[in-house]
Parts: sequence; C-alpha cells; structure tokens
Amino acid sequence: MFRSVLRKVTRHGVSRRFCTRVRFAPSPTGFLHLGGLRTALYNYLFAKQRGGTFILRLEDTDRTRLVPGAADAIEDMLEWAGMAPDESSRRGGDYGPYVQSERLELYTQAASSLLHTGHTYYCFCSNQRLELLKKEAQRNGHVPRYDNRCRHMHPEQIREKLERGVPHVIRFKLDTGAEPFQDLIFGWSRHEVAAVEGDPIILKADGFPTYHLANVVDDHHMRISHVLRGSEWLVSTSKHLQLFRALNWTPPVYAHLPLLLNRDGSKLSKRQQDIYIQSFREQGFFPETLLDIITHAGSGFSSNRIGRQLDELISEFNISKITTHSALLDLDQLADFNRIHLQRRIEDEGKRAMLVEKLRQFVLHTHESQIDDCAVLEAQYIQRVLQLRKGHICSLNELLGPVYSYLWIMPQVSRQQLEEVTSEAANIITAVIQLVGGQRSLTSTEMLNSELKLKSSKLKKTKYSIFMRVLRLALSAQQQGPSVAEMMISLGEQEVCARLQNALQYHL
Repeated sequence: MFRSVLRKVTRHGVSRRFCTRVRFAPSPTGFLHLGGLRTALYNYLFAKQRGGTFILRLEDTDRTRLVPGAADAIEDMLEWAGMAPDESSRRGGDYGPYVQSERLELYTQAASSLLHTGHTYYCFCSNQRLELLKKEAQRNGHVPRYDNRCRHMHPEQIREKLERGVPHVIRFKLDTGAEPFQDLIFGWSRHEVAAVEGDPIILKADGFPTYHLANVVDDHHMRISHVLRGSEWLVSTSKHLQLFRALNWTPPVYAHLPLLLNRDGSKLSKRQQDIYIQSFREQGFFPETLLDIITHAGSGFSSNRIGRQLDELISEFNISKITTHSALLDLDQLADFNRIHLQRRIEDEGKRAMLVEKLRQFVLHTHESQIDDCAVLEAQYIQRVLQLRKGHICSLNELLGPVYSYLWIMPQVSRQQLEEVTSEAANIITAVIQLVGGQRSLTSTEMLNSELKLKSSKLKKTKYSIFMRVLRLALSAQQQGPSVAEMMISLGEQEVCARLQNALQYHL
C-alpha cells in the first residue's frame, strides 16, 4: 500500500492532497553560504514555476552549535537575493511556528504515538557505553553503529529505570527490507539502512528531536508536497519513509540535488570564509550574479547561458534536466559574471537610478573630504560615468579605487610636470582648451579622437602618443586608465577646461 501511494504521488509529480509547497530548512548553526543558497534557489524556482509556496523553516534543534544572529541573517540574505519566503517566522503563515524549537510539543506527540504502536523504544545506554562501542568498531575496522541493545529490554526493566529517572532517549526501530522509492532526480533508490545502521535516536534526552523525526513531523504538518534537498540525505530517505509509514502519513515527493563542489572537486566548506553570501554582498557582487553562477555551474535548465536573472531562471527551470553529476563551481569567473549583470543594471532605467544613488553614497563615504566640486555628485554626471564604463568594470567598488579617483577629485598637476613630458605642453593644453570650448558637447569618443589627432598633427616636435600623455596627466595625474577621449567625456566640457587651465597656472 505504501509503495503504491508513493508511486502515485511521484508519477503525477505532486501530491493530490496539497498544492506545491516546498521548504528550505537550514540550521542556524552558521550563516548562509553558496551551497545553501543553491538549495534555496532550486526550491524557490520549483515553487514559483508551479504557482506554489516557498517556506523558510529553521531547524534549530542542535542547541549546542547555534550562532547568534544567524537565523535573522539567513532570511535577510534570501530577501536580498530576491527569494523572500512566502511563509517564515518573520512573515508568518498558517502552518507555523517556523522554528523547530517552538514546535517541541508536536515532536513529543509523534514520539509518544510511535511508542504506543511499538515502533520506538526507550534507550538508557550511557554516553560512555556508546563511545566504547564506537571505539571498538573503529578498532576492528567497522563503521560505528548502535547495537540495538535496549530494543530487547524487558518491560519491567524499562519501568524501573523510568521510575528512577535514568536519563534516556527514544530510538526508532528500523525495518529490514527497505521499500524502494523514486527520486525525481536519482530515479529508483533503495537503501537497506537496517543492515548498515543501528536504530537511530529520534528524541534526545533533553526533549529535542533529531533531524530524522523533526523533518518528518514538520513536513507532514506543514503539508510539504516536495522535498528538494542535498544528495547527502539520499541514503537517509529510506529511514524517513519508514517513519512516515509508522506514523501512517503520506510522504512528500523527494528530489535530491547533486552536490555543489569547488572547481577542483573538493567540498564547499563553511570554513571557507569567502563562500558566505554576506561576504559576496560586501564585496559588491549582485544577488543575480550569485544566482547566475551557481545555476550555470550545474544543471536543471534547457540551455546554459550567462546573464540570466531570477525571472528568467524561473521560466527556464526544468527539474527533469537536473543530472546526478556534482556541479563544479569556478569562483574565478565571478567577476566576469558580475560585469555582465552590472552592465544589465546600467542599461535598465529603473535599476540605473538605484546604482547612481548607491555610487553617490559610496563616493561621499570614500572621498568626501577631498571633493572640491559637488558637480561630481550630481546624478547626470554619475550616470555618464556608468554608461561609459559599463562592460569595463565588474563592480561599483572599482570606481572608488585609485585608478578612478580623478573622476571625483581634482588632480594637482603642475605646468612644470607637464613640461617634463614635452616642451610643447603649454601649446597642447591651450589647443585642447580651444577645442573643447568650441565644441557644443563632448558626446562621441570617435569624433573627439579625430579632433585630437588633428590638433596633434599641427605640432612640430610632439608625437601623438606624447600629446595624449600630456592630456592624461593633466586630467587625472595618472599614467594609465580609460582612453583620454572617454576621460574627457566623463568629466564634461566645463571640468576638462577647468583642469587644463589649472594645470597651466599651477606651479610647484
């Protein structure tokens, strides 16, 4: 009966009882990293493509490893990434609470029900005994497992220990002959958990559940239709299905996502500080950049192209396209992905306005005490800078570094410095002031370059490269950077003339 029900649910791709409801259920024992973001994203895409519900549930039953602030930070990062949950502790919902430590009564009820039906038992084994079992197994080259000793304890012994208040846990009786199940990604699977594992603890001595009981109880009560989680849980699914059967509940459909690995095939580790989403945000990466690169690294889409945003990911997502192969993530490409998404933001009128304001605040924070002309903080000026630099820069932060300081700060370059480059420096500056002053506007780098070459050709001693070097130095006090023509268009006619005039008059 259990197998036929599961087959029916899997074949139709959604439980007949409920609409599509998926959950992302991280543990707040750390902050959200790229692996967690990917799991959340696939759940989100699956739900939104089907008009379903995306739930954030915090599994905080491991009380010894909780990190202060992690729970709020996880939801903050989901919201920043554009994947705000439909139901969560912050947003509420009809199936809360959404934090496991606030649902202890449900787990106690489930554990009591399983005791009543004979599917679980009290275990009084001390930590010392369990540690001895572990060491003995390791000494003999075996995988450590509980020997199920307390499963066979006489009822009188159990009653006597309970009356004496002996510390205990509740363990679930694993059945031999595990039922096969169909995973949406890995296909038919069957794991004889009873052959390789001892009976698992489902309720700890402190009254908190383990993951095995908590996720089953919560998935049932929250009416989860599909569970999309990491493939590391694939071998535990038979255990969870046994719990569903023991509780006489219909399980959700499972889809186990292949691992997201580093480019060299090693696992992403929480000890890699640079994989945390907050770190990427602080470095100036956009949320769509992260979503793009983690999906580009794997599978699940009809085509694989760079530059997709969230709405495109939703429309193009296809769970049947997810392969069982691990996804290899090349973070060296992150800057290139961000450059593409920055360019798309600049080209979008609404998003460009937000970029302009954000860059203005960055400039104020970085250079405020050195800014002489507030015109560099005007929206029109900053917008012109962004338009000219799109496709060249990977983040707004680049525009705050030394290479681009000339955009915000008037350089102090003397006439003597320019004349060290060529004795015709004053003639060059004068000629370009006349050129810019006579132009209606500096709008085209091509046209401006032609005019500058024409001016250069009229000089007797100075080559074109030296001509441009003098201009670059006068305008930016630098030896390299964007083209001189682009530099002039970015600054605008008035600022170009002011800087060139200043260089003529400034003496050391």
